Amino acid sequence: MPVAPASVNYDEFPSLRFELGDKPGSEGVLTLVLDSPGLNSVGPQMHRDLADVWPAIDRDPAVRAVLVRGEGRAFSSGGSFDLIDETINDYEGRIRIMREARDLVLNMVNFDKPVVSAIRGPAVGAGLVVALLADISVAGRTAKLIDGHTKLGVAAGDHAAICWPLLVGMAKAKYYLLTCETLVGEEAERIGLVSACVDDDEVLPTATRIAGDLAQGAQNAIRWTKRSLNSWYRMFAPTFETSLGLEFLSFSGPDVQEGLAAHREKRPARFTGGTGT
Repeated sequence: MPVAPASVNYDEFPSLRFELGDKPGSEGVLTLVLDSPGLNSVGPQMHRDLADVWPAIDRDPAVRAVLVRGEGRAFSSGGSFDLIDETINDYEGRIRIMREARDLVLNMVNFDKPVVSAIRGPAVGAGLVVALLADISVAGRTAKLIDGHTKLGVAAGDHAAICWPLLVGMAKAKYYLLTCETLVGEEAERIGLVSACVDDDEVLPTATRIAGDLAQGAQNAIRWTKRSLNSWYRMFAPTFETSLGLEFLSFSGPDVQEGLAAHREKRPARFTGGTGT
């Protein structure tokens, strides 16, 4: 299987898999694969790698476009229990993970090359960040997109405040971010959360074709158009920073303990946290 060249040391990101296309139509397309147990759950190492990998790819002259996909039947089930446990119980870990969550979003916003996401199955948490901050997102009809923050007992941080209102409008953003209701691929496309929805078995071929077209296109024109459009996200960086701070403040409170226990025990949560703001 083709791998990325040595111009960038991709071994620095051991939780991710990289495949550089070398066939006609795929030259210059770097496929970034999320491949881990638990439906590609994001553990501490993957969380760190997803935050830090984008500046490295930006420096790689062999890469003109990036395709992100999950291995198997899922894009990503979101943060692993290990990641959540560290965020709750280790202050130093919480600070580091907050920095990584910030860098994941802002590094993707500032990444110059086009990114295409191929979304099959669940896309949750940190995985959903990558799926939706991609420049073009292709979802399967049965894909399940879930922002589960409030169900866990924490404020919706990550990417939510920076992009959901722009993509779907404030009314829909509030509905799905407050309720954590699942969005299937067709509805996600209808409200504008994803770029396109296709049959499940067409997700990867469609995303691959789009990434190949972008890689063969006029690079400065594509990158500068992306950079101009992403200025909308940059304007909302202070709002994003606020949401991120409130999310990680939530990780020190009582509700997240109950939310995590309920998730592990597969039962409804019984939140009893205070109402102070």
